[in-house]
Amino acid sequence: MSETAADSTGGADADTHARVRNAAAARGLDIEIRQRPAARTLHEAAELLGLSPSGIVKTLVVKRSDDTYLFALVPGGRKISWPKLRALVGVNKLKLPEADAALAATGYERGTIVPIGSTTDWPVFADESIMGQRIAMGAGTHGYSLFVDADDLISAYNATVADISEPE
Repeated sequence: MSETAADSTGGADADTHARVRNAAAARGLDIEIRQRPAARTLHEAAELLGLSPSGIVKTLVVKRSDDTYLFALVPGGRKISWPKLRALVGVNKLKLPEADAALAATGYERGTIVPIGSTTDWPVFADESIMGQRIAMGAGTHGYSLFVDADDLISAYNATVADISEPE
């Protein structure tokens, strides 16, 4: 696992990255956390990271009607297909929670959320299109990306893999 220079300076970012690295190590995941410049578009971000746009994966926290959550992993350029995800989960209602509820459910702010190191191990549902790729995703703090092999992440979290997205 790689460390970034910023991690050695201490502070909240270093604490969060240590939590992410420790959670990854506990599951046998090889991750890399990299500081990254801001980007205005998905395509610009992908170019900066050396990936295709679909290689940037959003971790979305989804709330069930019983006040439990799940993680949906959706590649760049796509969004959750609510009918597909509801059918897969076997419920009639799912929604994206307010930002404060997502923070309380995961310990991460929106835009930084990743299943690795979440304060609660919610079930993970991954879009089938991410399989076989090295992906970038949130790293728990703003200004950083986490790189991981999607298949290893899916295996480590016993994720349900299915077609859960549609083009944006």
